[in-house]
Amino acid sequence: MARGLTSAGISPNAISGFSVVASLLGGAAFLAASRGWLPWSAGWVAGAAMIQLRLLCNLMDGMVAIEGGKKSATGDLWNEIPDRLADTIFLVSAGWAIGLPWVGAIAAWASVMTAYARAMGAALTGGAHDFCGPCAKPHRMAILTVAALITAAEPLWKGHAEVMKFAIILLAAGTCLTIVRRILRLSAKLKEARP
Repeated sequence: MARGLTSAGISPNAISGFSVVASLLGGAAFLAASRGWLPWSAGWVAGAAMIQLRLLCNLMDGMVAIEGGKKSATGDLWNEIPDRLADTIFLVSAGWAIGLPWVGAIAAWASVMTAYARAMGAALTGGAHDFCGPCAKPHRMAILTVAALITAAEPLWKGHAEVMKFAIILLAAGTCLTIVRRILRLSAKLKEARP
């Protein structure tokens, strides 16, 4: 797939940007399902599919940039900023769709702060980025995908978004814990490095 994208002349930055489009489509699907504009199951499955498409974009942009020899001066910006937008859109939309907009907003804020703590750590130590969890981006998107798929099946037992409510609360709490954990790990590393 990376070779095909490279041959087609598609830039890594365009692939990164498309991840935001995928998140907008996925968030819209969550909201449409909750409001009856799409069939309940179809909307949640479509949202889950868009999460995976977003993650595929995250994988392909790096592969096209490095293996396709298409790295650009602004590549690092395009690698990070669309991720923050996509996280925010998915989490806010999921929270809004199930009637917990403030929990979705907390989860979205925390997802941005985890990335900030990671980037700050790399800048302060000059070392590798700390991707520790429990709710790093892959974990968040895995939880959201599984929750969306189970939510799609809830009509089978007359449920109505209970699984997604639990998931969004778990994501908000787990991502806040991740911020604390990354800051503590960074603090320990800085203390070790001090002469």
